[in-house]
Formats: sequence, structure tokens, C-alpha cells
Amino acid sequence: MKNKKNILQLERFLPYKLATLSNRISSAIAALYEQQFNISLPEWRVMAILGEYPNISARQVAFRTAMDKVAVSRAVNKLLDRGFLVRDMADDDRRRSILSLSDSGAEAYDRIVPLALSYEKQIIDQIDHDDLDELYALLDKLEEIQLHLGDDK
Repeated sequence: MKNKKNILQLERFLPYKLATLSNRISSAIAALYEQQFNISLPEWRVMAILGEYPNISARQVAFRTAMDKVAVSRAVNKLLDRGFLVRDMADDDRRRSILSLSDSGAEAYDRIVPLALSYEKQIIDQIDHDDLDELYALLDKLEEIQLHLGDDK
């Protein structure tokens, strides 16, 4: 390397740090979903969004989960095959499908949510309340920055 000024310290590179932290946390809980419910992390994310926002399109699921359309499509198809989702056509546009949890999907969702919340609590309980408030405020700021990147060009 000739130019030492342009060395990237990966461990201090914010996008890398956020991604690896997210992967570590998500992987740990994903193992639980897979073991107990045979549901992958992308499948759970689809279910979690539909549990909170029923009757939305796959495109809206992709937007809300920040997952790419292919990953959402695969997860949706697996969940449809397992009977965890219902797909209907939109009233205003018969070409657009609307997704919701089926009865068995809602039952699985109701069993997974307490585990997810318990897992989150284990993490949160290790962080001081004021630090946690600050963390959420900083994450909100980061999300706002992300939404506006490239808009000035």
C-alpha cells in the first residue's frame, strides 16, 4: 500500500459496525426461530411486519423490512407453502396481491413474539435507561440521514 492516508479501519467504520452488530444479534435469535418453529429470519421478518401491518403488499413488506424483493418473495412463497400466509387480490387493482397472516401464521406469530420480546429485554436490561434513550435517539437520527442520502445531487 502506497497511500496510508486512505486506509479504512473497518472496526471503526460505522456501516460495518452497525451491520456486524445487527448480524450478531439477528443470528442469535434466528437460531431460536429456526429450532423451535422452522422459520428463517427473512420469513420471521415478513411475519413480524404482517403481524403489525396486516393486509399489505409484498412491495410494502420489502420497504418496511429493508429486505430486497427477491428475499421477500422467497420468504413469502415459503410461508404461503406452509400455510402461514394468505394472499388475496387488492380491491383497487386486481394485479396487486395483498398478504396477511393465516390462522396458523397468527398462531405461530403469537408464540414467537414473547420469545422475541424476551430476547430484546435481555439486551436492553444490560443498558442504562438514559443510554438506551440516547441510543434510540441516535438510531432515529441515522435513519433520517439514510433517508436523505443522495437527495441533494
